[in-house]
Amino acid sequence: MKEDKILLSHGSGGKLSYNLVKELFLANFNNVYLKKLDDGALLNIGSLNLAYSTDSYTVDPLFFNGGNIGELAVYGTVNDLAMCGATPLYLSCSFIIEEGMPLSLLKKIVLSMKEASAIARVDIVTGDTKVVNKGAADKMFINTTGIGIVEEGVNISGSNAQLGDIIIINGPIGNHGIAVLSEREGLKFETVIKSDTAPLSSLVEDMLEISKDIHVLRDPTRGGLSTILNEIALSSNVEIEIDEDKIPVQEGVRAACEILGYDPLYLANEGKLVAFVSLEVAPEVLKKMRKNKYGKKSKIIGRVIKKSEGKVYLCTTIGGKRIVDMLSGEQLPRIC
Repeated sequence: MKEDKILLSHGSGGKLSYNLVKELFLANFNNVYLKKLDDGALLNIGSLNLAYSTDSYTVDPLFFNGGNIGELAVYGTVNDLAMCGATPLYLSCSFIIEEGMPLSLLKKIVLSMKEASAIARVDIVTGDTKVVNKGAADKMFINTTGIGIVEEGVNISGSNAQLGDIIIINGPIGNHGIAVLSEREGLKFETVIKSDTAPLSSLVEDMLEISKDIHVLRDPTRGGLSTILNEIALSSNVEIEIDEDKIPVQEGVRAACEILGYDPLYLANEGKLVAFVSLEVAPEVLKKMRKNKYGKKSKIIGRVIKKSEGKVYLCTTIGGKRIVDMLSGEQLPRIC
């Protein structure tokens, strides 16, 4: 907040985003629900435990290998609700459309959202449409809101990580970031890299069947795995340790990162979750995850080693250990 202007980096999901939320939005809107800074707010209304979440999608290009902005908007909102331990039920959807956008393209996106909603088992029940002058927006932006039900006994939050927790991820990281980048820049790689865009609510449902005592669930979207782990460490006041050789990365993504100079730990994902579970239930949760189509490649990647002011360490393949910080700057704008 040193300069009186917004930078692209403020939308990266990294350090500047985190500071903007803490120093401006949280400082002015602070309440018991918002201060947790989770993927959604948990609201107790009468006998109902509700999860409530909102998101906006500005991805460029609108279509990429493995998905598009419409599918992304549905699955992204469903996943934010699932990260609260909720069963997603209803979505709202608002379109901001640039004058001149082909109607056929809009129809294609809407049909994709219809299909995604059916797969994720949610209904789009309300919405809004605005059209702005040519040049006032880039083709289309989509805003969504989602609501879901949280079962009694489920208490999942980024502030709930416990000493001794095991950290599990449901598959390889970085695919979405490289897929969008390659489409945007016209890059070709030997291996076709597809976005991992997917609805994770069924996977979370399976995990909660094993144990309701799941402490943390987060999806590492903008800012990637490293940023989300740092946010959890700060919220829970714990020290996290992850193993470099345990973190799954597809060879094509790894090769692309080496060529382009990216670190897969900071690349965006759209079909991944990170779970913090107790040592006692971790084996059964992992086993259950691997039976779900969205968790077949789940792996244990780390652990919570002590209470602290909030640090994340990477145990490297050569036996060293280094601090892993949040994303600094803007690695790839307009990623989701």
